[in-house]
Amino acid sequence: MSYVIDRRLNGKNKSTVNRQRFLRRYREHIKKAVEEAVSRRSITDMEHGEQISIPGRDIDEPVLHHGRGGRQTVVHPGNKEFNAGDHVQRPQGGGGGRGSGKASNSGEGMDEFVFQITQEEFLDFMFEDLELPNLIKRHLTGTDTFKTVRAGISNEGNPSRINIVRTLRSAHARRIALSGSSRAKLREAKAELERLRREEPDNFGDIQTMEAEIERLSARIHRVPFLDTFDLKYNLLVKQPNPSSKAVMFCLMDVSGSMTQATKDIAKRFFILLYLFLKRNYERIEVVFIRHHTSAKEVDEEEFFYSRETGGTIVSSALKLMQEIMAERYPVNEWNIYGAQASDGDNWNDDSPVCRDILINQIMPFMQYFTYVEITPREHQALWYEYEQVSETFPSSFAQQQLVSAADIYPVFRELFQRRMVT
Repeated sequence: MSYVIDRRLNGKNKSTVNRQRFLRRYREHIKKAVEEAVSRRSITDMEHGEQISIPGRDIDEPVLHHGRGGRQTVVHPGNKEFNAGDHVQRPQGGGGGRGSGKASNSGEGMDEFVFQITQEEFLDFMFEDLELPNLIKRHLTGTDTFKTVRAGISNEGNPSRINIVRTLRSAHARRIALSGSSRAKLREAKAELERLRREEPDNFGDIQTMEAEIERLSARIHRVPFLDTFDLKYNLLVKQPNPSSKAVMFCLMDVSGSMTQATKDIAKRFFILLYLFLKRNYERIEVVFIRHHTSAKEVDEEEFFYSRETGGTIVSSALKLMQEIMAERYPVNEWNIYGAQASDGDNWNDDSPVCRDILINQIMPFMQYFTYVEITPREHQALWYEYEQVSETFPSSFAQQQLVSAADIYPVFRELFQRRMVT
């Protein structure tokens, strides 16, 4: 059997179709490998692809062949161990395959099939089955995307878009309109000529006159062109706006003194993953970054992740600032509003009930979805239990989870943003 291996570079994406077919066929293997890679990697290390290994036995193709047929009897000389019907055990170790076991002088196998997936493919599998919950199309203006749709027939257009059927139909109608009366006169002249030849064969003058009239009418009809530029019809294509939902995500992070550097790092990783997910899946989405300790401040992405400012803890300051920004810049009838908050749970005790009231009365009635992530290995603090009351009031649009280590980030993220069945 011959094997042909194409080692040419993938110029002009010539093998894209085959590659996509391969990725669909081994989706389960690749998805499992991507999940393992995410658990090994840093969240900020997502700009690379991944090497995927598939066991050789899983890529074997079924082969049909003719058997020998009939009942075969074979005698092996020197057999002192087996009788008819005995099962022969597999050889122990050294049988080739994936490199496990001790060295042997027998056996053969096949290594795993290893290939590289790109960054785009890696992120596709990473964010598969994830979405922003309760996303609805509230406002259809301001979109930047368009789709080309058929919009009837036009008298002008590109020759490649000519509509042959409508063109021939128009030409036929034009010929009928321009030569209809002449054709009627031609039929009458032919009938009169037949009558003269039948009833007055000696009337040469009238016969010649009818023949001349028939010739004139025929020439007039033939002068009407079969196809004219007026007849040309083209398929009209127009660009139609493709409506897309507008959404805003508020990212609230606690940077107080109780947040250790390790806790802040986990929070940063969670928001980096969330930010990457939002930017990849939704074109028209804005992200608002809010840092808080005793006071809250809206910052840009750079300051949100890397500023060293710290202080005490008053969580309600961030919620109040979020509510002000919502009222000022993001009308509820136009925007889908989402929020994500990360904290270690420590808060000034008198402030936790204030946070609950702000969420229930001023924020959650206008939210599509709000997530709270508590990063701590300890028992939950007062803020967690106050937020449980919010979850009971808004069970479908509020969720809270606990993070203990960086390994919990991706599982918790999938739990918070998994695709939900529409009821």
